[in-house]
Amino acid sequence: MLNLALTGFFASLIVLGFRRPFIWVLCYLYVDIVAPQIISWGFLTRMPTSLIAFAAAFLGWLAFDDKRDARFTWRQGLLGALLLYCLATTLSADYPTEALNKWSWVWKALVFAMFLPLTLRTRLRIEAVALIMVLSASALIIDGGIKTATGGGGYGALRIFVENNTGLYEGSILSCVAIAIIPLALWLARHGTIFPPDWRVWTFTAALIFACALIPVGTQARTGLMCLGVLCVLYLRTARHRILISAGMALAMMIAVPFLPQSFLARMDTIEDHQADQSASTRLGVWKWTMDYARAHPFGGGFEVYLSSRVSYDTVTTRTEGGTSTVTRSKVVEEGRAFHSSYFEMLGEQGYPGLLLWLVLQASGLVQMEIVRRRWKLRTGPEEAWAAPLANALQLAHVVYLVGSLFVGIAFQPFILMLIGLQCGLWSYLKRISQPAPQPLRHRPRSPVRTPAA
Repeated sequence: MLNLALTGFFASLIVLGFRRPFIWVLCYLYVDIVAPQIISWGFLTRMPTSLIAFAAAFLGWLAFDDKRDARFTWRQGLLGALLLYCLATTLSADYPTEALNKWSWVWKALVFAMFLPLTLRTRLRIEAVALIMVLSASALIIDGGIKTATGGGGYGALRIFVENNTGLYEGSILSCVAIAIIPLALWLARHGTIFPPDWRVWTFTAALIFACALIPVGTQARTGLMCLGVLCVLYLRTARHRILISAGMALAMMIAVPFLPQSFLARMDTIEDHQADQSASTRLGVWKWTMDYARAHPFGGGFEVYLSSRVSYDTVTTRTEGGTSTVTRSKVVEEGRAFHSSYFEMLGEQGYPGLLLWLVLQASGLVQMEIVRRRWKLRTGPEEAWAAPLANALQLAHVVYLVGSLFVGIAFQPFILMLIGLQCGLWSYLKRISQPAPQPLRHRPRSPVRTPAA
């Protein structure tokens, strides 16, 4: 039944796209986030669903869409420059076969992020993209939240639909994305027009936010906990009743702690004592190796260059019995461990130029959304009041991603690149509608020629 439902939904989106080609863009967003071909076990598994939706979105825009309002922003140019640079490092990669495997999906994610803003000509389209992104991610988040609430979960053990550890199905990545979509979900509940705000919308939004908060517990990902803490602090920036909200957050934390699994609390304790945690020690070792590698290879080693890493470190454990503490040191040597950080991922794979391009791309998004928020926050008209809150939501989601990127290698995660594409589309749309329309030239009547008096 599930296989039939997934196949029917995908087929219906393709068919509806012949009437409204923009639906093919939404179809690609859905396919790339949910990956129904992974969940399915029948017809969809034998179809290149992502490629079909990708081609349909582009060809539909080229053949049928109105392109008069399409604008190519300089941030899209940054995406293009990063794409070309990644191509160059892939061609000269230390591990050519493995690099090509990663390139096979990275180029598509970068190209779609450049393409998406060209299709966002109206507010309705911008909202539709945000809605599909939230609902598609929520399919995984709600499943994980229900299993966590009913006693499932555990580090590396939370099963989302199927046994898979790629894309959003990986625990740390899903935790980061789950917290990042909370601001977008709240914006849709307050300012959405596709599903106008009412009690049903707010009930679903509240339940979704609760499920998002459960994902870090179910996955036991320290990344998700840090992202949630940062988001709570950032919300106080624009809140009216900061003291009341802060007190509520503290009370909610005190109530929640006794109900959290002991395995989750034990794993969170390793944030403070990283030397006792082999995973944290590995990350520090790989980061040190990456900096040494970048000094010798300033232009990077291409995708998957971490396979050549070799790190050694000591783990320290302390046991206390009868008032006596015993410290034990164990030497660990590991090879081919992943970067576990987007910043070091970019440094190792793309070198200093690639890291600089990526950082400028991220920082410019935060700056642009702040500019939009300040310019539009005093506009209260029905057609304008939505813009500043959306810019704020996109900015908060972006900050959460950047915090999560400190501990997870998601530099080219398609969901985040979609978020950047949505930022570019909002910036271009608001810039276009805020400019006054050009006035037609008016011919001034010629004054009569005066002849000098005799």
